[in-house]
Amino acid sequence: MTETASHTTPDRRLWVVTELYYPEETSTGYYMTKIAEGLAGDFEVSALCGQPNYSKRGTKAAKREIHNRVSIYRAFGTTLDKNVIPFRLINMITLSFALFFRAVSQLKQGDKVLVVTTPPLLPFIAALASLIKGSEYILLIHDNYPEILNAVGKSSPHSIVSRVLAFANRWLYKYASKIIVVGRDMEELVARKTAGLDIPIVTIPNWAELESVKPQPRQGNRLIKELGLEDKFVFLYAGNMGYPNDIEILVKCADELRSDPRPHFVFLGAGVKRAWLERAVKELELANVTILDPKPRSEQIEFLNACDAGIVSLISQMKGVSMPSRTYNILAAGKPILAIAEPGSEIARVTEEDNVGYVVKPGDVCSLNNVVSDFLLLDADELAAMGERARKAAVSKYSLERAIDAYRAAIS
Repeated sequence: MTETASHTTPDRRLWVVTELYYPEETSTGYYMTKIAEGLAGDFEVSALCGQPNYSKRGTKAAKREIHNRVSIYRAFGTTLDKNVIPFRLINMITLSFALFFRAVSQLKQGDKVLVVTTPPLLPFIAALASLIKGSEYILLIHDNYPEILNAVGKSSPHSIVSRVLAFANRWLYKYASKIIVVGRDMEELVARKTAGLDIPIVTIPNWAELESVKPQPRQGNRLIKELGLEDKFVFLYAGNMGYPNDIEILVKCADELRSDPRPHFVFLGAGVKRAWLERAVKELELANVTILDPKPRSEQIEFLNACDAGIVSLISQMKGVSMPSRTYNILAAGKPILAIAEPGSEIARVTEEDNVGYVVKPGDVCSLNNVVSDFLLLDADELAAMGERARKAAVSKYSLERAIDAYRAAIS
């Protein structure tokens, strides 16, 4: 926090509305918590959220508490298995309506509301409550709908679902005081979607956890030693294995490179595609693939350093739709990036601007095989230099302080 901000007396109320919040450590919960806490010196900040249902599922948090100067209000919502689509819909509906009634009872005229687009019903609930109570809402877009549904094959651009969502989004955007996105490609997409509405759009990237994630020597890494990968070139995919992630291309690559003893692919995480991944690895008898269960954020410094390159992977049609935040912690660990993403996407720009890795188009297995070979041809000095550029980019561009300064300016 800046010196000026530290002497500011909060006289404005800011509500952060999100499904996930402390103690939840899953991506959205972590980022929304840090934003709220980072702005607590400038505003009287309150968080309106649900019970933990991802990394901390099963934890029963207090309905009301104060944590790091933020007043937390937790509404009731079902916490059924999110990987089952009907259950996820039930969770979204029950929590959204509970948050709506809580918001209507708590918001006051003149309050500011920062609401994130996850789950997709949440921003509409927060917007309606804000309009009823005379509050001002700011939309934080982590995922664009209906584009993400179209990309994963759950809808099509001309379907009734897409048309209804597009109409609803115009209403949502029209009354927002500002829209914040996490990537430049997202800003370009949202600018097209809001054409004629004259709504300010600001790009604020997510950040790297620079204090807790740092480069460490590969030699002596406990995880590498446990897996017996000391003599391998390790590519690490760490994070959610969801519909938007191109896991299939990585399995095809591993299959085609099975005769090469050098590369090894490690998958660490969970998600709807994990079961398919486990079946594919077993059926293809891929000895060059290891699958690990998710690990807590507190162990990131170890598992992110248990590789030679980190993988960030999206399917096609995801340009402007989403930006995986794991990218920034790969940079923080000083690791090169193997990015599977469309040209011009935020992932591609981050990777190419600072020369911190290689970019492959989704589904292009031949190019991926070539890029893996390019990594294997790098000598130790070239690989180290790429890692140093990655860490430098994280420190200079993607720090928490820089992000909070940007949110402070955008919201104030």
